[in-house]
Amino acid sequence: MPTQEQVLEALKDVQDPEIHKSIVELNMVKDIRIDGSKVSVTIALTIRGCPLRDEIRRLVTERLLEMDGVNEADVTLTEMTPEERQALFGGDKLQKAPLLAPDSPTQVIGVASGKGGVGKSTVTVNLAAAMRRLGYSVGVLDADIYGFSVPRMLGVSGKPTAIEGKIMPMPAYGLKVISMGNFVDNNAPVIWRGPMLGKVLQQFLTDVLWGDLDYLLLDLPPGTGDMALDVARMLPRSRMLIVTTPQTVASGVASRAAHMAAKANQQVIGVVENMSHFVCPDCGRASALFGEGGGRSLAEELGVELLAQIPLTLALREGSDRGIPIVFQDGTEADPARRAIEDLARKVAAACPVPARR
Repeated sequence: MPTQEQVLEALKDVQDPEIHKSIVELNMVKDIRIDGSKVSVTIALTIRGCPLRDEIRRLVTERLLEMDGVNEADVTLTEMTPEERQALFGGDKLQKAPLLAPDSPTQVIGVASGKGGVGKSTVTVNLAAAMRRLGYSVGVLDADIYGFSVPRMLGVSGKPTAIEGKIMPMPAYGLKVISMGNFVDNNAPVIWRGPMLGKVLQQFLTDVLWGDLDYLLLDLPPGTGDMALDVARMLPRSRMLIVTTPQTVASGVASRAAHMAAKANQQVIGVVENMSHFVCPDCGRASALFGEGGGRSLAEELGVELLAQIPLTLALREGSDRGIPIVFQDGTEADPARRAIEDLARKVAAACPVPARR
């Protein structure tokens, strides 16, 4: 017959799907009763209407039934008291170093482009997923307030939960995600003037409970407008990844975003050439639909490395429409786009190393 200490030790492996910390560490396990081979536990949720309550129940039940000598598990869900919530969420206790703090260990990487339509959001989402698969804690902030697309590409729906003045990021494939698309109804347009953008960015950075991230990827709007300036002002240590296509027009415009980052003392870590070529799903032939050489010439102009040439494949396009990053699609291990993205993730992690894992 297991002991209470053994039950707690087993439940340390269960993480709250929103907060991404152990339910034992969060003091959510309130009561343990053992009757022969039956174990009953009470789990105090952060709020009664927790959208992932069924997932938490499933995870706890599965972990209990994996224990030796346990044949039956009964999981009761309750709600934390206001005092317990304040003790947990008050004063950013779940986030040791807020993103805007000078000592924050989080590497912030803005994914930028000179013009729209080059696949910047596709690169952001799939790069974040690939870095997550490498074992890093990764967040995605969709800073394209007017043209948000990250929620669809990650299959995220619904609205975030707010607790004690903090916004819980949306979970997707182990990532933490926030976007204006999580707050508007039915894909409604956002009609705001420029000054509002900086306020939204600051709220996304300070009021979202990101936790202790290794990397935060910002999907920036195209061009050199207000949001790019606000990122440089609020996150002076952030770095930039420039996305272009092989077209001369696209790479020429992308250089403006890179030069602006340099003027703001932001390091450009490299260039990604997206849609480098199209790979026919039937014959496997590669066709340079958008020309050749744009990414390499841009990298040479900027004096940085061409980190990746990502081809356009059917799996990559379908995954974006279905909300499944290519690295999480079964049967795509040999896909050239997936291999390029996984290699890009390793290069970005090497260029922007994080402190020893917490």
